[in-house]
Amino acid sequence: FATWAPSLFAYYAQHLRDLLLHDMTLIMNWMTSIFACTTFNLGPRTLCFRHTDSSNLLFSWCAITALGNFDYHHGGHFVLWDLKLVINFPPGSTILIPSAILCHSNTNICHNEQQYSFTQYTMGGLFRWVDYGYQSSEAYWNGLNEEERLRAKVAR
Repeated sequence: FATWAPSLFAYYAQHLRDLLLHDMTLIMNWMTSIFACTTFNLGPRTLCFRHTDSSNLLFSWCAITALGNFDYHHGGHFVLWDLKLVINFPPGSTILIPSAILCHSNTNICHNEQQYSFTQYTMGGLFRWVDYGYQSSEAYWNGLNEEERLRAKVAR
């Protein structure tokens, strides 16, 4: 992630650092991951239907790792619908995608095979929480006077 999108990685790192310094009770899932959230899909035949992850930060990436024991030539392909791509996605592979804007899914595998996935991401609300001074959007906007609200809208 840091190699392919260094500015975005820095944006994540700054927000995560600020959040952890603000609330010392928070604990990272893994110290070596920049992502705040993790999902394990434990199958045994994980199938992800066509979708976008609308809760994720719109311009961010998520990391999806394929796991299991399946013939990736015949199933378990990663599908990026908007780009009209069907990608071989062997066990152990990781893909970084902007999951909030790219519609994606995976294809079925054979009945005697196993497929799992491990996904790392950060929800957009977490970035807004930090940007809004550790309060909800509603509290942030309600706390601004008219001039501050105008400035905030222009800055968006």
